[in-house]
Amino acid sequence: MSSGTSFESSQGARSFRSEDNSPDLRAQMEKRRKRRKESNRESARRSRLRKQQHLDDLSSQVDQLKNQKQQISMALSMTTQNLVAVEAQNSVMRTQMVELESRLCALGEIVYCMNSITNATNPAAMGITASSACDIFGTSSTWSQPIDMYQCF
Repeated sequence: MSSGTSFESSQGARSFRSEDNSPDLRAQMEKRRKRRKESNRESARRSRLRKQQHLDDLSSQVDQLKNQKQQISMALSMTTQNLVAVEAQNSVMRTQMVELESRLCALGEIVYCMNSITNATNPAAMGITASSACDIFGTSSTWSQPIDMYQCF
């Protein structure tokens, strides 16, 4: 019977509440429910706006990053072209350097020979006269002093 009693008391509380539900109370509850619904709608609208704003921001960021990528790609392409050009110039200059080093070596040998001849005790005995001697520039001269090729540099 105790279970029936609790059921009855529960039913009694409901009937008491339903009796207590006056039209004013129902109107207040309906007003609260409508306010809650409106508040939820407004919250959902703000959430959708935030979401749309975030999506627009991301889209703008994608466009900006695409532009940056294009600019960087163009800069990389130009830099690569410049690198190829500089490497080609470097190769030419290295080849020229080897050729000039070879010429310098040959000129050094000429200077050495000229110094050897100049240091001889009797240049006339070797068949070299002042009029027949030429310096490295192709002009006739007499050799009065040994040539030091390191003083030229």
